[in-house]
Amino acid sequence: MTDRYVVIGNPIAHSKSPHIHALFAAATGQDMSYAALLAPLDGFAAAVRDFIAAGGCGANVTVPFKEEAFRLATRLSERARAAGAVNTLSFSGGEIFGDNTDGAGLVRDLKVNLGVAVAGKRVLLLGAGGAAHGVILPLLAERPATLTIANRTADKALALARSFAGCAGCGLEALAGREFDLVINATSVGLSGGESPRLTFSYAPGALAYDMVYGKDTDFLRQAAAAGARTADGLGMLVEQAAEAFLVWRGTRPDTTRVLAELRSA
Repeated sequence: MTDRYVVIGNPIAHSKSPHIHALFAAATGQDMSYAALLAPLDGFAAAVRDFIAAGGCGANVTVPFKEEAFRLATRLSERARAAGAVNTLSFSGGEIFGDNTDGAGLVRDLKVNLGVAVAGKRVLLLGAGGAAHGVILPLLAERPATLTIANRTADKALALARSFAGCAGCGLEALAGREFDLVINATSVGLSGGESPRLTFSYAPGALAYDMVYGKDTDFLRQAAAAGARTADGLGMLVEQAAEAFLVWRGTRPDTTRVLAELRSA
């Protein structure tokens, strides 16, 4: 029987995950199907259990269900536990295993696709919500010189930084006069097309500005380009976190080069 997987969210019709995983399966010769599943806002757990009962093997989880998936899992990976959210579920022997591949996807996109090492860099992470939470542990594992979490509400950044050894939190105003080698935007402003706050830090020579939002020329990226920074969106992170989930499920990591090139050209 063909192994069945889904991505669960609300909304979900826009998701690129079915196309990405179809390409991965074809490239690796895996007998699997992957579809999008729309779950009611109040019916995520029921949708997962129905999918398991129908023989489902695993699921990706997207907005707004990542925290609920964390609570539903009966066993968690270290990175999921640190993130407080789950984007990858595996079903076997009555167990629901929860993992989080977002941070691994971000780091791999930075290092492999963009050629940017995190080690020794002064890193700024903008935002203190779920997107930021999910990438801190993998970023710290790369041993940056510093990792600063900054947020409009300083208390949220400070509270998040206290959850991880090796980073610091502050409000946006405290960034004035500081210089960074890598700036990652984990706020949701780009999704709505809104304006980012006017940021007062400096980009070091050769610095990269990275927006987790993909497919949009966000205000954050425009500001960074005007300041002379190199820029990148989150499409590579999307593909790489999918490859990491594929590895969790199938035990093999697909090559992402052709898939990423195809999505970029589209």
